[in-house]
Formats: sequence, structure tokens, C-alpha cells
Amino acid sequence: MLQLITLAASATPVKLCVYTTKKTSTLNSSSQLRRRAAAGGERWVVGKATAWVEKQLLPLLTPVESSWQPADLLPCFSPCASEQKMTTEELQARAAGVPDDVLVCLVGNMVTEEALPTYMSMGNRVEGSADDTGCSDLPWARWLRGWTAEENRHGDLLNRYLYLSGRVDMRQVERTVHYLLRNGMEMVSPCSPYNNLVYGCFQERATFISHSRTARHAAVHGHRYFAKICGVIAADEKRHEAAYTKAASKLFEVDLDGMVRATATLLRGRITMPGELMTDGRDADPFVHFSAVAQRAGVYTARDYGDMVDHFVRRWKG
Repeated sequence: MLQLITLAASATPVKLCVYTTKKTSTLNSSSQLRRRAAAGGERWVVGKATAWVEKQLLPLLTPVESSWQPADLLPCFSPCASEQKMTTEELQARAAGVPDDVLVCLVGNMVTEEALPTYMSMGNRVEGSADDTGCSDLPWARWLRGWTAEENRHGDLLNRYLYLSGRVDMRQVERTVHYLLRNGMEMVSPCSPYNNLVYGCFQERATFISHSRTARHAAVHGHRYFAKICGVIAADEKRHEAAYTKAASKLFEVDLDGMVRATATLLRGRITMPGELMTDGRDADPFVHFSAVAQRAGVYTARDYGDMVDHFVRRWKG
């Protein structure tokens, strides 16, 4: 990703268990799980969930008029509606004191966020909750587009901050984003509402943890401005986690057995992190280095993955 990442990573990087769990035999074959989904929860998703999504999920999206935008949080070089918070010179002076490990975590988070087109395509694979026309008025489609619009701000904000900070080689960072979008990610299989929602719960919680911990580290080192940037993103991820967890909980009500099997299949198989296929054209495996730095800095660790499993088991047990 960056020479910075290679230098900051430990000599013997250790991959996090969430990134390296090997695939094992699943409890159900793909065809069996698809049949189960079609017989239970998928029928609910396709035929009966419209009113539920309208009432329960769509309100969790923030209206555009009241949403934060990157221009609200960064130095502005043109007339801005919001009050100027900080000059570029002040931003760079404060960014100079950010430890390398924290900056590496920020770069890794930013590259992951910038691969948003891949994640939207993942949501559009699921029959019944996809946006078939590109501008469908169905609640599931509106949720997917609204979620995408909110997520899109994250990469924009972090990208601009890093650019203005003067601390990183932005061309290399941008190449890494380009490579990641070309490489894609290993999608959840089989493609079903069950698997996608469970995956979404884990992924949103993981990004919440990562961004909030990065914010905490920034605050410890006196960079409250940096901390605020990561904090607003973490708040979005927490809200999205709540939405996907609520939808998954509903499916547990509709088809408990099917959702338990789907969750076990994902956990026994592999919950692939979105940035796993990132490369910069130089480093053989920059994701390994990013993972090692995140583990060492305590931004996202193997323990966090175990805690997430425990969290969702307790959440869905009720």
C-alpha cells in the first residue's frame, strides 16, 4: 500500500484470525441453503417485507438535508456554507504528530471505504432485496442506495484528509484503491438474504470498531480534529450495524433454523474482509502488513472478532 506500511509493520506480521480462517465443509450445501431460504425467509424478503423495511429500516437513514458532508469537516477553498473549522496549515501541523501506526490504520480504513462500488454490487446480487432497475422505488432498493450514499462520504472524507495532511504518498494510496476495485472481493456464497444480512452485521460492527479505535488513538495524541473525522464515520457504521442487526433479527423470527444454519456456515467457512485483496503493485501482500499494524495498535484485533461472535450470539438468542 505504502512504504510507510511496510516500515511500520512488524518484521513477522501476524494475520488476524478473522482474515485467515480457512474454508471448511459447511453444514449445508449451497443448493440446500438456497432451498431453505426460498421456503422461509427469502419468501418473506421478497413478498412480505416491504412494509417492514419502510417502517423499520428506512428511518435509520439520515435525511440528506441534515447529513454531514466532507466539506463540513475539512478546510474549504471556496465559499462554504459551514463555518471554517481549520486551515490547511493547522491541519498539517497537527497531523505531523500522529504516530505512524495510527496513520497506517487510517490509510487501510480509507482504502477499504473507497472500494464501495464492490460492496453495492454485493447487495445487488440478492433476489428480492436488489435494485433491479437502478432507481426502483421499492423499500429494499431505496435502503441499498441510501446506505451507499452515506457510505460514499467516508472514503471522500478520509481521502481528502490524507491528501491535505501531507503525510502519505497519495499516488500510491490511490493506486491501491484502483487495484482493490479491479481485484474485487470474495463475495458471500451462497447468495441469500440470510448470508448477506449476517455478513453485513459483522462487517458494519468491525468497521465501527476500527474507526472508533482510530479516533480514540488520535484523541490520545492530541489530535481532536482527526478524532472527530473518524468519530462521525464510526457513528454512521454503528447506525448501519443497528439496521442490519434488526433485519437479521427479523429473519431469525421468520426462520430460526435457517438463520442459525446460515450463521454457522459463514463462521465455519470464511467471513472475508473487504480489503483482503488490496495491493499496491509493489508489496506482495500489504493487507498482511495492515493487519499486523492494526493488531499491534489495538485498532482491530483477533480478540475483537471473538467478541463480535459473542455479541451477536447473545443478541440473536433473545
